Amino acid sequence: MPKLPRISSQKTVKTLEKLGFVKIRQKGSHLILKKELKSEDGETIEVGCVIPLQRKTLAVGTLKNILNQGRVTVEEFLDNL
Repeated sequence: MPKLPRISSQKTVKTLEKLGFVKIRQKGSHLILKKELKSEDGETIEVGCVIPLQRKTLAVGTLKNILNQGRVTVEEFLDNL
C-alpha cells in the first residue's frame, strides 16, 4: 500500500470533492462532507467524513481515519490528488 503524504486540510477537501463528496456544513473548525453510495443490494447509503480545519497539515493517521470514514481507498485518494 502506498504511503499517505502530509497534506493540508484544504487540499484534502478539494480531493474528496473530486471523488464526489459534497460540503454539508461546518461546525466550528470541522467541515462535514457527505457522499451517496450504492450498496451491494442496490440501496443508497450515505457516508460522511469530518475534516478538522485548524491545522495547516493533517497527520497521516488523521488522514487515514478520514478516508476510512468516507470509504475511500488510499490508491483512489492518491490518484485524485
